[in-house]
Amino acid sequence: MNKIRSTILGGVPSAPATPSANDHRDEVRHRLAREIATIGYDGATFEVDLINLSGGGAMIEAAISPQLWDRVDLYLGEGSPIECAVRWLRGGRIGLEFAHETQIECAPEERDALLLEVIRRSFPDILPASPAEPEAKADAADPSRRSASRHPLIWNGKIAWQHESRTVRLRNISASGVLIDSQIDFPEGAELILDLGKSGQYAVTVGWSRGGQAGLVFKAPFILSSLAAARPEVAPQRWQRPAYLDRCADQSSPWESGWDRSALADLGADLAGFLKY
Repeated sequence: MNKIRSTILGGVPSAPATPSANDHRDEVRHRLAREIATIGYDGATFEVDLINLSGGGAMIEAAISPQLWDRVDLYLGEGSPIECAVRWLRGGRIGLEFAHETQIECAPEERDALLLEVIRRSFPDILPASPAEPEAKADAADPSRRSASRHPLIWNGKIAWQHESRTVRLRNISASGVLIDSQIDFPEGAELILDLGKSGQYAVTVGWSRGGQAGLVFKAPFILSSLAAARPEVAPQRWQRPAYLDRCADQSSPWESGWDRSALADLGADLAGFLKY
């Protein structure tokens, strides 16, 4: 991945951030001083001007011509990107909406096993009484099909820093690091504790931080299967429009059926059939 040629931003929130466990802070917007970021779009990477960030999306200025609802990967620092969808286009500026779910970076088989274990533990009532054997065989013939659907699960955690605890949203997570939405900027190199509840507490170092988003590096490899112990939230099937998109006329969401986001019951049935629990 290309490195971002920028310094840690000095953006200031437009309003004080006082999040709760169920508040994903879409209202808080960080206005930036023409920071540079990188995007992945249509198989290529581009440097873009990052105008502002919020808990729900970003505004960029770029010399590209995407279509509404196209996928864009936004790199704010080293590590995994934030997956976005194009929500509006105006005068060279592009409004991006962040994906709802927590992205789990690992092999498809490991991800499938983790998601099924999460559903077993936290949402057992939605699993079918027995897996559908014909569908399981069809999936085995085409293992790429089962990883095409998006899951609707969102994990939260708490960051302990300077004698305070702050709820954060996990945007993506891998064995080496995690990207969080915290709505404050931690100093680069700061050592924090990430509390994932029943999934454990972990020492992390801030790799980068800008606009309320931060990339944290685990001091020891994170075992992704431990996520199954913590109950995640379920993204609502009925989309709630964030304030960030007030200027967007389209009331629908790309994260619903158009982008293959499975309802939790459908995902559970699909995974149970394939993995033959």
